[in-house]
Amino acid sequence: MTSIVTVKVILGTTREGRFGDKPAHWILGEAAKLPGVEAGLLDLRDFPLPFFDRPRSPGREGGVYPHPVVTRWAEQVAKADAFIVVSPEYNHGYPAVLKNAFDHIYPEWARKPIGFVSYGNAGGARAVEQLRLVAVELQMWPIQRALHLPVEVYFAAMKEPIPPNPEVFEPLHTQHGVDHVVRFFDDLLWATRALKAARASG
Repeated sequence: MTSIVTVKVILGTTREGRFGDKPAHWILGEAAKLPGVEAGLLDLRDFPLPFFDRPRSPGREGGVYPHPVVTRWAEQVAKADAFIVVSPEYNHGYPAVLKNAFDHIYPEWARKPIGFVSYGNAGGARAVEQLRLVAVELQMWPIQRALHLPVEVYFAAMKEPIPPNPEVFEPLHTQHGVDHVVRFFDDLLWATRALKAARASG
């Protein structure tokens, strides 16, 4: 019997009128349909983290954080076996609030896989490129595949409620004759189960 794995979708923007709710709720629904997966949403609006200004690296905090919101954030991240980050691209990069969320904690990220859903200029590809570098430094395993929203999907989803009609994102299942969503989850869940077993074995 396949053990349950916990996948957390991180909504990486808190901007007013943000678009990110649409792809975040869509990919959350896709994850929730998969057997053996317990999916949940971590919305950074629910974690009003202070700007990181601690005198010591969180890697030296021993998993104990003085700010209650940071502690709550760390507890939620620690529960996850894998992450899917939903991020826009701002000025060739990703939101500062997302970097701040990464920087506040350390051991809770380590040895876990991470995948990306992005949108914006170039489908958010430059933001994802930078996020992968951050993930590696946090001892995470960024999977090679990412889901970049095509322009037509972006504009169609803008008109949708929250959660959106999943059919709006159907092109990601059929683009160029390839189901990119299935391939994305195949890679993410393979890494999730392999790394969970490795962490359990010490």
